[in-house]
Amino acid sequence: MSTVAAPADVLDHLLWDAIDNSVGECRLPAQRNALRSVPTSGQPDDGGLDDPLRLGRAMRLRLRDAVQALLTDPSIAGQSDVAKLATVVLYAKSRAPKGEKNDNVTSIWVAELGRWMGVGESTVNRRVLAPLRTSDGLHTKVVRDAKGHPTGLECLVMPLWRARKNGGAAHPLALTKSELATLLRLCEALFGPGWTPEGKEPTPPGILAGRRGKGAATDRLGLLLMVLNTRASGWLQLCGGSVKKREGRGAATLARLLGCSPAGARKVLARLTEAGVVARQRKATGTRMNGRGRVMLLPVARAYGRTLPPVEAVSAPGTVFSARPDGACGDHGPAGAAGALGTSGIGGAEGPGDAANQERPDGAELHADHASVVTPVVPPQLSCGFSGEGRGDEGRRPERACAREDQAVDSEDAAAESASPVAEGGPLRGEKPKKSPVDERDGQRAAGAGAGGRPKAVGWEKAQRQRRGLPADLRLRVALGPVLGLWERLSGWQQDQVEAAAKTELNRLAGLLERSDAAPRLLADRLTDRLAETGGEALIATPYGWLIRRGLVQRRACTDRRCDDGIRLDTGGECENCNNVIDLRRARRARIAAEVDRELPGLNDRERRRVLEERLREQAAIDAENLARRREQAAVEQARRDAARAAAKERAERERAAAAAAEAARQALPCQVCGRARAAGLCEVCDHRRQTESLIGEAGLLEAAWSADLIDPASVAAVTAAVRTAIGQSIATAWQEFLQITDVAALEADPDAAQDAYAYTAFQIAQQAVQEHHDHAVAMLGRTEEAEAEARRAYKAQQNRSWFQHNPTGADAVAAATEKAEAARARVAEHLLAVRLGHLREQAAARTETAAAAPWADRLPEFTARSLDGGTAGAVIA
Repeated sequence: MSTVAAPADVLDHLLWDAIDNSVGECRLPAQRNALRSVPTSGQPDDGGLDDPLRLGRAMRLRLRDAVQALLTDPSIAGQSDVAKLATVVLYAKSRAPKGEKNDNVTSIWVAELGRWMGVGESTVNRRVLAPLRTSDGLHTKVVRDAKGHPTGLECLVMPLWRARKNGGAAHPLALTKSELATLLRLCEALFGPGWTPEGKEPTPPGILAGRRGKGAATDRLGLLLMVLNTRASGWLQLCGGSVKKREGRGAATLARLLGCSPAGARKVLARLTEAGVVARQRKATGTRMNGRGRVMLLPVARAYGRTLPPVEAVSAPGTVFSARPDGACGDHGPAGAAGALGTSGIGGAEGPGDAANQERPDGAELHADHASVVTPVVPPQLSCGFSGEGRGDEGRRPERACAREDQAVDSEDAAAESASPVAEGGPLRGEKPKKSPVDERDGQRAAGAGAGGRPKAVGWEKAQRQRRGLPADLRLRVALGPVLGLWERLSGWQQDQVEAAAKTELNRLAGLLERSDAAPRLLADRLTDRLAETGGEALIATPYGWLIRRGLVQRRACTDRRCDDGIRLDTGGECENCNNVIDLRRARRARIAAEVDRELPGLNDRERRRVLEERLREQAAIDAENLARRREQAAVEQARRDAARAAAKERAERERAAAAAAEAARQALPCQVCGRARAAGLCEVCDHRRQTESLIGEAGLLEAAWSADLIDPASVAAVTAAVRTAIGQSIATAWQEFLQITDVAALEADPDAAQDAYAYTAFQIAQQAVQEHHDHAVAMLGRTEEAEAEARRAYKAQQNRSWFQHNPTGADAVAAATEKAEAARARVAEHLLAVRLGHLREQAAARTETAAAAPWADRLPEFTARSLDGGTAGAVIA
């Protein structure tokens, strides 16, 4: 089926007909080896045999291949995650073929499809249906009932239709009825919205049914793909090869499944971990160090009754204490069970900025692991204060041991103040605070307590607000990521101000760019460039002032609003306007230099440079004066336009009010014919009567134009009278038919309604009569000699065309000549009708003027005063 030159609606029509009539092209075998969802033998059965997540290996691989084949189809591969998820849902809800009929249509509501994906109807229409129709990945048809009301949306997944039509049962997408039902049950268990039908058992919502909004479709799709790639043990099959240590192998595996970047997959994995669906763990080693990372799908593990092992506690960025290896000495010596610096436990979710869970390759040299972003489940107990404690997530080395240790510590506050700024309040060697100084930037420290644990006076809330990590808004986290070190050095109030300024700048950039979602990345690039210009965070003494007045501020090198340091914000290339300004300045400098050389040829280089600079400064002053003058003129012109616009608006309001008053007064006028109140000068009945009379006269002229002698007024009057009589009879007949289908008693009770109905019926009959007489007059005038002659000339002219000269009597030549002749005949008939009608109207107007020139009562005295001679008597008698 070709879709190159045909319209979309025609293609859809042909495609739906092909679906209904495709016989023998997608014949499936009568019986097939069914791939059933069965539990692994010998395993516990806590979830029950009918658990949707208990997929046998053959069934899981079959569904995985089908979903992957669907997502890699050319019409689906380039779509967004919400469109891909919608395609998977519609594919799972598609009907399996029955016999020889390739019927893969599914019916659904747009709102219901949005509930499956966690988005609204507008998102479904804008980001799912429209792109999939454009890429020929989905065909839709609105289903309506007998009254024309929509009852649903029939959707046809085109990759499935093409697979069944061309590939048959061997194609990965050609699932059987039981396999499609298994896939649908799996989707319902993972992210189905849930239903409570009347008279049936309710279907509970899926695991991610409550996840809605931005990223909900990506999380659902990622969970489905991970479940299909997870064995019965619950561990996700991780990809091989080298991966980035920041993201880890789990994020790299999910990135390959979703077709996105590892950084984006890491965020998805973090959200799923926070939702309690995914757990991350590292393989145990003999030295109790971190081994290779693993990812467990907790719903799959529970479905098979697996015992959930303890997993790492992952939370927002913060300081972490990892378990020390057995037998470590010195700073790494054991502290006992109670004094362990950290233990493994179940909890937490990986924050978007977590980069510490980096996998160690097999065979790597063991070392003390000072992880920087894992928060322990229990508060850490400091035993000996080794050098890796309290560093935060910066990965920096601590200050020298002697830094500030020569100062006496008289109080706990002083001890807290003497801590290294790099360690952010952490202890150095020799300091033994009563409380762990771990920087808990998410607000774990109780409000109103000082550094030493003593309560502080309430006040200065704005200035003394506690510091915190990056904002929860993902856009701000991306934009402020390059200046995380500066952010941590800000006070609570300063962080609020920087956050507000960043939001304002993001909104402004979103208005300048074609894609508003690129604003966070653009602002992050700007901050990175500004840091490179400064020389790094270490050279910035006042982070707040640098961020507000330099880092977040756009520096335009020209008048273009999209220019930032000579770079276009929307394209990322060089600003053309800046290049134009530079070229103009260079041209001006060259021109002034030429003038100096021409006027003062004997100057040395130093004097020449001085004179050139003076003239350039003079020219710059002149340009500044011209700019100021133009701005003043522009302000005056703007004020004039504003005044003119206000005056025009006021005038329009007055005219509108006058027109409304005139219309109200006109509506209050009675009918000039019958006197009906509030009829706007002419009621509907009288208007219909007047129009009917005009139409009857027009029909009479149309009939007389071809059947009467135009120079004989008696002949024209006879034809007009006959037409009037015929139309009157038609009106009477139509009225009798109307009375037969109407309640006569109701009409007799309301005479006004009866008059309205009769006048409208007469008006309709007169309109039909005018059209019929016009068509009949054109047909009759088309038989005149003038029309026949013009038709013959057009026929011959068409036959003499260059492309018909070789065979003027052929079928094509005769058909084209006949068409041209009929068109010429119709043109002549219309022309003759227009000329004759004009003549008849002139005669009617002359008779009307003669009749209305003067009444007979005024003209009789004039005739009485005349003498009756022969000529006059004859004229009077005549």
